[in-house]
Amino acid sequence: WMIRTLARFNVTGERRDGRVGVWVVDAGGREDKIAAVGVRVRHWVSYHGIALNVDPELEHFRGIVPCGVTQHGVTSLARLGISASVGDVDVALRATFDAVFAAAPASAPGVAAG
Repeated sequence: WMIRTLARFNVTGERRDGRVGVWVVDAGGREDKIAAVGVRVRHWVSYHGIALNVDPELEHFRGIVPCGVTQHGVTSLARLGISASVGDVDVALRATFDAVFAAAPASAPGVAAG
């Protein structure tokens, strides 16, 4: 889903065996993480989320080792030269979600959409 979203911005995102998340190779050949997926189960409740770096302050990631992989860093659409807003990425995420999962996101029963 996130790989297809990146493709809408002409960015080739890839999976890597033994690593979590979405990885890209820049023009200089450097491979960095651009997106993450998180899942946790605690007390019979599942939590999940995604993160796709649009234009974060990458300096804040200096102390983070993405998924325990020390030889790679973190990148963003902005660092790759892509000018996109969070809203632009949201539109692409929604469109590709529908294409990948064949259904529009919906609220859980008894929960108002918003």
